[in-house]
Amino acid sequence: MYTRRRRRYFMLMGGCLVLFISAWAFVRLWSIPAAVGLCVVAMIIPPVAAMIGNSRGRDDRWWDETSGDSTSDEWWDELDGRTTPDKKKNDHNDHRDRP
Repeated sequence: MYTRRRRRYFMLMGGCLVLFISAWAFVRLWSIPAAVGLCVVAMIIPPVAAMIGNSRGRDDRWWDETSGDSTSDEWWDELDGRTTPDKKKNDHNDHRDRP
């Protein structure tokens, strides 16, 4: 769920930092092309980490599922065109019934 995705994201970003720092701290002393290669790999990791961090898990609530708040769910259903507004709810605004 959220903690699992967050943990994966921070592990990937930590790996990115390790690659970048090690590339220019000591790998460059042996091979500049290897250091550049490590930086290219480190450059690819942040977008992948963002996609993994924002991906929906199996247990995550999706946009069209109910939230548990009946008022909010009715409002969203009305906006999506799934239901029409209930006339009984609007009767308190109708002043024609008063003498």
